[in-house]
Amino acid sequence: MENHFIVNGNEIDSIWAFIRSIEWWDPWLIGLISFHIVITLMTLMTRDYGNFQVVLFLILCKYSVNLLTLSSRSVAESINEIAATNWSLFSRQQYFDSKGMFISLVFSVPILLNCMIMVANWLWQSSQLMLRVKQVQMRHQVESNNKQQKQNKSVKCQSQKPRPKSE
Repeated sequence: MENHFIVNGNEIDSIWAFIRSIEWWDPWLIGLISFHIVITLMTLMTRDYGNFQVVLFLILCKYSVNLLTLSSRSVAESINEIAATNWSLFSRQQYFDSKGMFISLVFSVPILLNCMIMVANWLWQSSQLMLRVKQVQMRHQVESNNKQQKQNKSVKCQSQKPRPKSE
């Protein structure tokens, strides 16, 4: 099989240098960045819609985790192989390294960040819900204690009243 990769994964010194070498004005990269912006806005705007966010979370995590965890073998390697072979059809430069770093950086990492935002939001909402539940429990406990004290006072008052003598 012919090797289509110009960038060898072992030749990349640092992620920062690799990111700086990317020509971000490529039309397909602008489209990908636009996709990530739309997903991030969707994540933020639907933060109060739990069911929608669960579906979005499952869809995003399925694809991004598959790309990151399987990057050494199937998914990212396949995408990189196809992209490395056909890069001139959609890009000005060949970005696709042999280890799948590029596809992981520009596709999976932003999606995983969105998933982390969703999880953080769910934790925040859960803590707020637990706080409200505890407040209601405490309010109910105070009310029941007040009722109990009133009942005890009324029973005490009734026991202290002189009883009429029976003849």
